[in-house]
Amino acid sequence: MDEQINYNLTQISTWKRIFFMLIFAAIGELVKLLLWAVIILQVASTLITGKANVNILNFGRSLSMYTYHILMFLTFNTETLPFPFSDWNMTAELQLPVTKDSTE
Repeated sequence: MDEQINYNLTQISTWKRIFFMLIFAAIGELVKLLLWAVIILQVASTLITGKANVNILNFGRSLSMYTYHILMFLTFNTETLPFPFSDWNMTAELQLPVTKDSTE
């Protein structure tokens, strides 16, 4: 048991992932603040013009997908590093692990 723990603690890949997780946790918080600015801008735009601004909609969708990518990485659901370590292609599917449904 102790050997397994020592082995796990010496894995460079685990420490590398933890390092990236800390970076993306901080980036995620900044993106959340930016999303609030987008929300406020969209509300103001809607109040003034009576309809949602398409450019703000697209930007908000893009930031939301980026947040999703970050959260999937932080929760170990994907090994794909979010932007800037991968493309800013928010329509691409993440490589998700296959999990068995517990009801089967």
